[in-house]
Amino acid sequence: MLRLSLHYGIHFILPIAVAFLFYKDRPGRALLILLSAILIDIDHLFASPIFDPNRCSMDFHPLHTYWAMGIYTVFLFFNPTRIWGVGLLLHMLADWTDCLFIFQGAGMTP
Repeated sequence: MLRLSLHYGIHFILPIAVAFLFYKDRPGRALLILLSAILIDIDHLFASPIFDPNRCSMDFHPLHTYWAMGIYTVFLFFNPTRIWGVGLLLHMLADWTDCLFIFQGAGMTP
């Protein structure tokens, strides 16, 4: 239960907090962009099975690779793409915390 709460809390509650704390002039627009970062999960459609609760997304799915995360980090340096970078990296944080639970349950280290 903690794993699900933390994972989906970061996916949905943290973007709400970021939008209202850091984008006070247009929190609705910011929230829409931050929440739309979940669309990068479209790359899960290329996996078999599409959903595996014991699979770590990090560096497995194309849009969850370390190369992709590097691009999302570059987004932070440019004002037009900054909020997209924040949203995508928050998504990576949510998936990374999920991986920690998977590795812990399997007695492994990330």
